[in-house]
Amino acid sequence: MNIGIPKEVKNHEYRVGMLPGNIQIFTDEGHKVFVEKGAGLGVGIVDEAYVAAGATVLTSAEEVWSLSDMIIKVKEPTKEEYSFFKEGLILFTFLHLASEPELTEALCAKGVVAIAYETIQLADGSLPLLHPMSEASGRLSPQIGAHLLEKNSGGKGILLGGVTGIHQGHVVILGAGVVGRNAAMIATGLGAKVTILDINVQRLSVITDIFGSSCATLLSHRSHLTEILPTADLLISGVLVAGAKSPTVVTEDMVKSMQPGSVVIDVAIDQGGSVATMKPTTHDQPTFTLHQVVHYGVTNIPGCVPRTTTHALTNVTFPYAIEIASRGLTTTLRENPALCRGLNTSQGQITHPVVAESLGKECYEFFGS
Repeated sequence: MNIGIPKEVKNHEYRVGMLPGNIQIFTDEGHKVFVEKGAGLGVGIVDEAYVAAGATVLTSAEEVWSLSDMIIKVKEPTKEEYSFFKEGLILFTFLHLASEPELTEALCAKGVVAIAYETIQLADGSLPLLHPMSEASGRLSPQIGAHLLEKNSGGKGILLGGVTGIHQGHVVILGAGVVGRNAAMIATGLGAKVTILDINVQRLSVITDIFGSSCATLLSHRSHLTEILPTADLLISGVLVAGAKSPTVVTEDMVKSMQPGSVVIDVAIDQGGSVATMKPTTHDQPTFTLHQVVHYGVTNIPGCVPRTTTHALTNVTFPYAIEIASRGLTTTLRENPALCRGLNTSQGQITHPVVAESLGKECYEFFGS
């Protein structure tokens, strides 16, 4: 199979789809790999390292896309990449199609076989390819929030951990999943007061087992949110429904109730976001202020630590990629249910039921009934 690794073009996205060590295994098994010039520079990998692993380095994205049977990326294609789509191309990347109707339409129009990292799902409901990026986003969020709370960043001017004789800051976390647990770990480590909310009591029980009295838990419902958000210095939302557009959990009135200079970080903004007042932002312009509250809606948070997150991501994506390349797509989809759940579009149709429902479209059964 011909495999392409283009350079990422999303704003300040420095990660790369595969590392030289992965390329070596592809080429050892007889596959051809095309890497766009400079694709690995954001993580400190020079083109020569890819060549040494057996890849061919090409000067343009168009060449990489046109020569490849499977494109392996990190983030969803941007509009400038839609023209590279072609019938039968396998696209293996993060997609977030529930909040990307235009991208979905482009994929279907060109007959692209799109497999989304974020919807590959094991039998126990876990999302193995999303997991390491959720870890990273969760751990980054209190760190980012602590900086944004500084007065020169537009925040209220508090130190999350406080100092002797002074109250520490209050971090409220929505969702006790991977993002929430990791956010709580860093926030408690910074010395903040932490409260985490979830609709699942068992998840909250796990939080108590891990953090004990250093992290308070609350069942997530409107009255608790209304009560606690006015006390929050930093709100981190990690609410996610696999494949679906994130539900709106925090209303505009709740945001208005927060103190001036408070900070909101919506980790699930690339899936639509769960805070009513949030909109997507970039690493170039990461924040905006609304109702005197600082909003952070960067859609590729892990991209700011690309050396860590590229290695973490390829650790989990490569086993699926080599299986597709070596065994063929149809066989792999038939025999690997987790990967099959990752299939979002094929033969001009949406093939993931939750994505289809989110977009108000019909779902096509890839293998029939």
